[in-house]
Amino acid sequence: MLGIFLDTETNGLNPFLYQVLEIAYQIIDLASGEKKGEYQTVVFHTPEVWEKSNPSSLQINGFTYETIKKGKNSREVEQDITAHFTALDINRKNSVYICQNPSFDRIFFAQIIEPKIQEERLWPYHWLDLASMYWALFVKNNRKIADFRGFSKDAIAKDLKLKPESQPHRAMQGVRHLHLCYEALIGFPEKEKKSF
Repeated sequence: MLGIFLDTETNGLNPFLYQVLEIAYQIIDLASGEKKGEYQTVVFHTPEVWEKSNPSSLQINGFTYETIKKGKNSREVEQDITAHFTALDINRKNSVYICQNPSFDRIFFAQIIEPKIQEERLWPYHWLDLASMYWALFVKNNRKIADFRGFSKDAIAKDLKLKPESQPHRAMQGVRHLHLCYEALIGFPEKEKKSF
């Protein structure tokens, strides 16, 4: 089974008003932890789209229009991802998406590749989230609810004795931090066997 560890950066939180500025993912073998591939790009937008950006979102991700205007258009990004997924035979039987906030990333990913096209290509439709994995293990391990510090990736990282994600937030560093948190929380079974 492959995990598509995915993150997006946007110019606002509402997908009906704002756009994807950057997308990144790493494709990881969930048994061995081996990285099968990765992709990252900034997405071009017109000045008219940029002017509608939410300042709070831009403060978090640090993007400027100078960076955005050098990005690829969404059609090129779609072609890149399609070629990559095809080369690795990504499909719903052998792959899942893993995100910190899949309801957010999934709808912005759909701006680049329409759900209808994803369905036609039989791409994965399961989007797993780190926060639910963390919560399930927190409760299963009989931890006190009073000790729970929240669902943010940085809160999870702190509880796992990991450093927070560096800032400003960028998609690939978000993916790498997500991968690190996942490995500390869930692990990769074949990798763990080899370490003994």
